[in-house]
Amino acid sequence: MKDKKNNLNTNRKNLDAGYELYRQNPLFSKLGGDLYIRDKNSMGKKAAAYVNSEGSIYLNEDMALTPEQWVYAIAHCKLHLAFGHFDAEKIPGMREKISLSNSSHDSYQRSVSYNPYLWNTACDIYIAKFLQDLKFGSPLTFASVQSFSGPMSGEEKIYQYLLEQGSVEEYQGFGTGESGGMDMRGLDKPLVYDKSKNQHNQYATLFAYALANSVSDVVSRAGGHDVVTGRSYTASQKAAQWFINHYPLLGGLASAFQVIEDYRYCMKNEISVAAVDVACAEIYVNPAAGLSTEELKFVLAHEFLHAGLQHYERCQGRNHELWNVACDYVINGWLQEMSIGKMPERGLLYDESLQNISAEELYDRMVRDLRKYSKAETFRGYGKGDIIGDAQSSGFHNRNVTSLDDFYKSALQNGLEYHTQAGRGYLPAGLIEEIRALAVPPIPWDVKLARWFDCYFAPLEKRRSYSRPSRRQGSTPDIPRPSYVQSDVPENSRTFGVVVDTSGSMSAKLIGFALGAIASYASAKEVPFARVVFCDAHAYDAGYMAPEEIAGRVRVQGRGGTVLQPGIDLLERAGDFPKDGPVLIITDGDIEEHMEIRRKHAFLIPKGKRLPFRARGEVFYFGEQ
Repeated sequence: MKDKKNNLNTNRKNLDAGYELYRQNPLFSKLGGDLYIRDKNSMGKKAAAYVNSEGSIYLNEDMALTPEQWVYAIAHCKLHLAFGHFDAEKIPGMREKISLSNSSHDSYQRSVSYNPYLWNTACDIYIAKFLQDLKFGSPLTFASVQSFSGPMSGEEKIYQYLLEQGSVEEYQGFGTGESGGMDMRGLDKPLVYDKSKNQHNQYATLFAYALANSVSDVVSRAGGHDVVTGRSYTASQKAAQWFINHYPLLGGLASAFQVIEDYRYCMKNEISVAAVDVACAEIYVNPAAGLSTEELKFVLAHEFLHAGLQHYERCQGRNHELWNVACDYVINGWLQEMSIGKMPERGLLYDESLQNISAEELYDRMVRDLRKYSKAETFRGYGKGDIIGDAQSSGFHNRNVTSLDDFYKSALQNGLEYHTQAGRGYLPAGLIEEIRALAVPPIPWDVKLARWFDCYFAPLEKRRSYSRPSRRQGSTPDIPRPSYVQSDVPENSRTFGVVVDTSGSMSAKLIGFALGAIASYASAKEVPFARVVFCDAHAYDAGYMAPEEIAGRVRVQGRGGTVLQPGIDLLERAGDFPKDGPVLIITDGDIEEHMEIRRKHAFLIPKGKRLPFRARGEVFYFGEQ
């Protein structure tokens, strides 16, 4: 009994500690919803917390949770209210079937039917993703948002996905109620607001004010503004404050950066107008540039988008200055469409003809005309990019907080959601597409390679055969049963070529890693042999090799200069190599500036390296392990 009492005391202490964490949070402590503490007799043994449509949140003091889990549970329930999850106009399919201004709860219930349990589950998944992006608290279960394969762009789309799936047992661990239960009470009668009487969701309104106030507090502290002493903002800091108060898309990013106006620093670092250091979360503005308030808004938005769209990470071995120029053209085009501020005359890279084009595609175009673009003037100056510093060396990384990349992505994604819901202005489709893409993890190179193999090597079909001893069932021994064997497909029709760069710049470990991946997929696709050619200054034909030989017993032949065209020519002229056989080329990119490859092909290149020309085939970027 004593141990049980001690456990109960520990549980209550953890709940109190979690409440204190909640009370100190500048965002969630300002949200609406009344907290009540109950015991397991009134809530059940396995329900941590639940919220009802009247705004009451009940916490089970007998649950054994950590303080971080308690603050997560409180925030989760409050977000149900803030996001309007009890509102009839929010639930899919309801808006078209009733008139919200004239309907009562009862008439609403009679005219519409929906699945409250699925809606609760969809809302739980959406909130779990929101809190994960904020790195706030600790989830109550081991359920991972990454395990959900459906859309994450809103509760309604998640709900529709769950309806199509039918079974949602695997997605029950995202709420705060009992396993398989609901943490929202009152969904049987969704809330209906009479707009003619100015009725609205007060919790959503409080959330908007809380979000603006908490972000404002953060940027004030970051900029060194002291409300007590009444210190005034500089012109650039006022422009940054405008984004926090009036432009949700970039408000979160604005809160993360300190805007510094230091003429001497700008002179020392050759910053003519502005530059951004993503790692230090600082934007430098040269006060001598003489920008107006509207011009400052344009310039700051430009630098915010460099960080939010992760242009420093997406460089991926490209020429830094040229990549910066390509990103500038794309960003400035979007800002012009969005009518943010006024374009400054100095350092502006803008071309109306470069619309609906990605920075990657524009960079590939610019590579063909280096003379024209290599000395373009950015906001930093001629021939210098306005993205400075090294994001990897940031002191922002900490195991207890979000990473630099995650924070900027989350700020931009949440800003987009709030901006769209509030209807705060036009956004270019290209910008929305890039922001949405930040939420989707990139497909690993080996998965892409597997898909490439799938295009050329379909699974072998099995056919029935009586040529081998047949099977017989014990119940019907007099009836012969066919066995299944692989179709008779010529071995030389299921093969591919491998051209390996064996120059001095390619390490044996790097070559082995790439060849091992190729061999594993060849074996999985039942490809018996591959034609291997090694290349440096000359081509060395290793002939046909089985997958296991490729992976384990390949011996590199040459270590000279790098010319791959002879190896390609050898394969294309070989009489024993199929005319439609694809070719994989493993290289570090330090090769000739032009190649003629008439067959279907793909390149495997170490991450951070680039080809000296625009490839026609697929390019897979892999890393050493």
